[in-house]
Amino acid sequence: MKRYTEEERQVWEEKNRALYEYWLSIHPDKTTLPGRQHLDPMDIPALLPNIWLVDVVQDPLRFRFRLFGTAHYAAMDRDCTGMWIDEAFPDFTRSGFDQDYINIVETKLPSYRKGSASYHIPNYKTIERIMLPLAENGTDVDMILALTVYF
Repeated sequence: MKRYTEEERQVWEEKNRALYEYWLSIHPDKTTLPGRQHLDPMDIPALLPNIWLVDVVQDPLRFRFRLFGTAHYAAMDRDCTGMWIDEAFPDFTRSGFDQDYINIVETKLPSYRKGSASYHIPNYKTIERIMLPLAENGTDVDMILALTVYF
């Protein structure tokens, strides 16, 4: 189920690499996705300020911030915990960023990105983030575990 090789991960920022490797380590087996029940925040305390969790809601497909680490609301000057992403960021769908989330739900594969910060993060030029699928039943993605580092 590995999507990113160890060689590819060597150029990642340390926190993104650590979360990805932790996610790999909590897989119940080679064909089953981990769920929220496999995630123990006590295993990754240094990463918590940069972590965000997104609930995946079906029919219609929509995304809501379950957890918004302190590094994010410091970067954005607000806490989006509990907010629908398309309400927190009205241009979310038009911007095309929603496709990353949709792809994770459909492919059940992680998504890594390093590049320019978008319109909703005005104080930073670059971000690096990893988004990882979680599935309570091991198959259907119902949550996204993510981490962003701001530069």
